[in-house]
Amino acid sequence: MADRLTQLQDAVNSLADQFCNAIGVLQQCGPPASFSNIQTAINKDQPANPTEEYAQLFAALIARTAKDIDVLIDSLPSEESTAALQAASLYRLEEENHEAAARLEEVVYRGDMLLEKIQSALADIAQSQLKTRSGTHSQPLPDS
Repeated sequence: MADRLTQLQDAVNSLADQFCNAIGVLQQCGPPASFSNIQTAINKDQPANPTEEYAQLFAALIARTAKDIDVLIDSLPSEESTAALQAASLYRLEEENHEAAARLEEVVYRGDMLLEKIQSALADIAQSQLKTRSGTHSQPLPDS
C-alpha cells in the first residue's frame, strides 16, 4: 500500500484528469452558444440533453475526489509533530520493543526447559518399555 503522500498525489492527479475529461466532454457534447444573442427561453423549453447528465456525473466525481483529498490531507501528520516529538515516540516504541523481546526470550527459555523435561520423560518411558519387553522374551515358555 502506498504512503499517504503518494495517495494524495494520485488523488490530485485523478482530480486533474476528471477536470480535463469534464471539460472535453462538455465541449464535445455542448450546444453552440452565441454570445451576442443569448436566448435562454429556447434552452428552457428543450428536454434534458446528455450534457446535463454528463455535468451531473462529473460534478459528483469531482466532489467525491475532492472529499477524498480532504480526508487524505486530514490524515497527514500535523505541523505540531516536530522532530523531537517523533524522536520521543520512536524512543518509546523502541523501549516497548525491547520489553517485548525480553518477554519473548523468557517464554522461549521456559519452552526449552519444558521441552527438555518432556524429552526426558519420553526417554524414561521408552527405557521402561524396552525393559518390559526384554523381560517377557527372556522368560522361558511354560511346557504344556
